[in-house]
Amino acid sequence: MEPRPRSFYILSAFFALFVLFLYGPTLTIGILSFQGEGGGLTFPMRGVSLYWFYDLFEQQAVGDIWGSFRRSIALGLMVMVTTVVVSVMGGLAFRKKFAGSGILFYLIITALVIPSILVSLGVGLLFSQSGLNVHWTSSGFGAQLTWTLPFGLLIMFAVFNRFDKSFEEAARDLGASPWQTIRYVVLPIIAPSLIGVALFGFTLSYDEFARTLLTAGSYNTLPLEIYGMTTNVTSPVLYALGTLTTLFSLLIIGAFLALARLSNRRKARAGSDAGKAV
Repeated sequence: MEPRPRSFYILSAFFALFVLFLYGPTLTIGILSFQGEGGGLTFPMRGVSLYWFYDLFEQQAVGDIWGSFRRSIALGLMVMVTTVVVSVMGGLAFRKKFAGSGILFYLIITALVIPSILVSLGVGLLFSQSGLNVHWTSSGFGAQLTWTLPFGLLIMFAVFNRFDKSFEEAARDLGASPWQTIRYVVLPIIAPSLIGVALFGFTLSYDEFARTLLTAGSYNTLPLEIYGMTTNVTSPVLYALGTLTTLFSLLIIGAFLALARLSNRRKARAGSDAGKAV
């Protein structure tokens, strides 16, 4: 076996440092959240226990952790559903050129490069000056869509660019209506991509801070609540919250990946059964 070149070890060390830099802060917070009752915010640790996780479920002197968590979940689900529906509709619409399609495409992409805080400020001012209620279900919802919809649409554009239209033509030849073609042919084929768009929509909404900062109104979402707690809470309960929210995020990602894998298996099984029938 030939010895590996020196560049291999240099690149491996660089990658290891990158991973450490990327996940080191999260790992540090996770370790510090298991401190004993007398623990502080820094090393060295003072004992090991689950005290701060139990304390997290007690009434806190400041903040509304679980209320903000419920709001983030509700907002994430709203954004997720809207992103999936609008992205599919947009992907179908852009399959054919129409007047202003190029300008509309670049307007959609522009939302990704505008600083998030400016979007939050603009949406908040628009709602307040229009006499509308600045609330996480209205202005906060709209501000987050400016972040999630471009990602969803770009995914759908890529999916439909390589979509085989012969499947739709076969369905129409068999007498299927346009709605039946979309429901029974198009949507099952692109289902794994829809799960990916849903994952993008939910996770981007769940941890979004800047675009929600000036549009959430009087009620914080979880990222805003955590930020507020950093100025008031001086105990490892904040680290316990960070650990639990990280685990929750990983659980959500795992659930979506499992759904995508299940969808791919069903599609492969359906194709195999169709081949046997022929």
